[in-house]
Amino acid sequence: MSKRGEVLSGKRAVTCEELASHIQGCLVGDGDVRLRGLTHDSRQVRPGDIFVCIPGARFDGHDFAPAAVEQGAVALIVERPLGLPVPQIIVPASRRVLGKAAALVSGYPSRQLRVIGVTGTKGKTTTTYLIRHVLESAGKKAGLIGTIEHVAGSQRRPSARTTPEASDIQVLLSAMVEARWDAVVMEVSSHATEMGRIEGTEFDVAVFTNITRDHMDFHPSFEHYLHAKLRLFAQVGVEATKGHKAVIVNVDDPHWEHFARAARVPMITVGIDNPADLRAEDVSTSAGGSQFRIGDVSINLDLTGRFNVYNALCALAVAVHEGIPLKEAAEALERVSGVPGRFERIDIGQEFAVIVDYAHTEDSLRNVLTAARDLSSGRVISVCGAGGDRDRGKRPLMGQALAELSDQVIITSDNPRSESPEQICADMVSGIQSINKTNYEVILDRQAAIEKAIKIAQPGDVVLIAGKGHETYQEFADHRVHFDDREIARAALERRQSTTQA
Repeated sequence: MSKRGEVLSGKRAVTCEELASHIQGCLVGDGDVRLRGLTHDSRQVRPGDIFVCIPGARFDGHDFAPAAVEQGAVALIVERPLGLPVPQIIVPASRRVLGKAAALVSGYPSRQLRVIGVTGTKGKTTTTYLIRHVLESAGKKAGLIGTIEHVAGSQRRPSARTTPEASDIQVLLSAMVEARWDAVVMEVSSHATEMGRIEGTEFDVAVFTNITRDHMDFHPSFEHYLHAKLRLFAQVGVEATKGHKAVIVNVDDPHWEHFARAARVPMITVGIDNPADLRAEDVSTSAGGSQFRIGDVSINLDLTGRFNVYNALCALAVAVHEGIPLKEAAEALERVSGVPGRFERIDIGQEFAVIVDYAHTEDSLRNVLTAARDLSSGRVISVCGAGGDRDRGKRPLMGQALAELSDQVIITSDNPRSESPEQICADMVSGIQSINKTNYEVILDRQAAIEKAIKIAQPGDVVLIAGKGHETYQEFADHRVHFDDREIARAALERRQSTTQA
């Protein structure tokens, strides 16, 4: 497998002069030096690499250039000249050229794959899993880059972020090409588009699921957030080394026309409420899943909730565009049992439901709480917190959604990071109090909060544990500890069961 942007086997190594021309940089030094690979991490430099010096919030990559050269870096990409005896390509913003540079050095692996990007506030992870499953069911080998994990060639590892750094994307794509895979499905976050992580990657299909308020700690306004999401759509079709490109748009989202206008290639629309190329009709959801019809093709999903119907529609639209018959794609979706941490049921035979979900915005909470209510013949008991060092303005809105759609709410810690857990919970409680609800309590210890919810649950109830989903850690200011909502819930259920039996 390729490492750190290493040139694909069979590809001619590029020279410093070629790379400087490609990224429109000013070359100082020998332009004939050939580049074996590329990295922005000085700890991963190998002889023959070019090292990209990126200024960051805490560290400046220029400070690590001497160490990189000592380890064998034969050239540098810099924002200012450094007194080091290797060729240097000077650019105004090294992060902005990282993707294009890595793609060239790696032999542009995205041009040898069908690349499908999925963007939106909610549904990215489930939609990418569904798309990949349909492609694989049709005999295509497909990689995955997303929030939960990266799957590339022989490599399968947990993700550190939704969309990796630009050079890391090229590493993953290179591994897929070397394994002779056909396609990759990638979650594309607003952070990724804003920070240039998808530069150098040629997309064939872009999917828009929906957009609501999120990441206001990073984006100064909703308009800025929307613009960041639109960048993926604007990028599809700019490079045309491959044909047969398209964008998929959910026309039930109030902002869909922005994405339609940004598209440079043919558009396929999906929806439930509005006319669309693929429109779900006769939609019903229950504890057993979701059912709907597209024309004369009926689909029965194991995934419950109206939001999962939208996710399935997006996956089906991609499948049809990629030449997979609708009926065949629908049958493949019917075999999907679930996605880690996405409305995931924890069941050891108890008489009430326990659901773990990643919902961490007002709108996503409303979606999963509505689905939870459909499952319940009793109460909905919610356990939820909010992340620290993130959008503080969404916390009262999350509190309101929880109180309005739950019978009992337990506000708790999520990933407090450097913030006070007490203050984060107080922000959420302020939203509950603003609508004069009293159906809540605060238990700062997340494990104790989950255990309390399971202890008080009665037959027919639904316990929803929201916010962290698939995550296996809890993050504090300077460290992480192992923490998995699913493990905590299962252990609490087992203790309750053993106590009852005793």
